[in-house]
Parts: sequence; structure tokens; C-alpha cells
Amino acid sequence: MIKVVPMQEEHIEGVLAVEEASFSIPWSRKDFEREIKENKMAIYFVAMNEDKIVGYAGMWHVVTEGHITNVAVLYEYRRQGIGELLMQNLELMAKEREMIGITLEVRINNEPAQRLYHKYGFRPEGIRKNYYADTHEDAVIMWKYYPVFEGYEEHCKKG
Repeated sequence: MIKVVPMQEEHIEGVLAVEEASFSIPWSRKDFEREIKENKMAIYFVAMNEDKIVGYAGMWHVVTEGHITNVAVLYEYRRQGIGELLMQNLELMAKEREMIGITLEVRINNEPAQRLYHKYGFRPEGIRKNYYADTHEDAVIMWKYYPVFEGYEEHCKKG
């Protein structure tokens, strides 16, 4: 059974394995140590199958917004709802902290990830040209706003 828990320093080794298997330019051990030990904005969760880390997700709480940094699941554990569990935990934290919304960037060609984000109410709001250093691929900027956002009603009418 998969359980999701807040990421701790002892999870870094397992998170690195997921990171390296998922991204062409993975974050380093130092990056994750800095996130866990020093970054007061950072919120990270890991998905565990018994003692094995099979996925993780992170977000920065910047003023009134959440910025998702990464969501990754080991290939052999994909399509089992683990990404959804991680997203649910990020959303719960965003609501607890009364964020007005959450944003993220996703590769323009990563349709499975975009489908997951759409399922959770994220909508495309723009493009970042040549965002990914490895391929110069564009990123889709996606947002999900919560009703606490002052202009929520007007924003919804535009979409």
C-alpha cells in the first residue's frame, strides 16, 4: 500500500533515485538538502511503497501562491494513482495555508502530466519559450486558482 508522508532528510537517497530516473537534468543531493534544510518556502512529500520511495512532489509557498517544483513517480509505479496522491497532498497544504492558487510549468509535449493537471483543475495560462535547457522545449504555464482569490469570479468568466 502506498503512503504519502512529508519529505525528511533521510528520504533524500530515495528521492534522488526517482529524480535521476525521471529527468534528463536531475537535481543534485545538494539541491534537495538545501530544499529540506534551508528553504523555508519548500513543501515536499514522498510516496512510499513499504520502505521504498516510489515518487515525490514539491512546492514552494511564495507569498500567497504555490509553485510546484517537481512531481515524479518511478516508471514502474506510474498509472497507479501515485501522482494523484502527491497532487492531493500539495493541494491540501495549499488550502491549509490559504494560498490563492498553484502554478507549475510542464513540458509542452508531456501530455500525460498535462492530463493529470487538467484533472485537478489546472488550466493553461501561457507559454515559456525554450524553458528546458536540455531540449529547449517550451513549457506550458498552468494555474489553478482557489475561491479565496479576490478576483476569482471574474477570472472564471474569462476562461
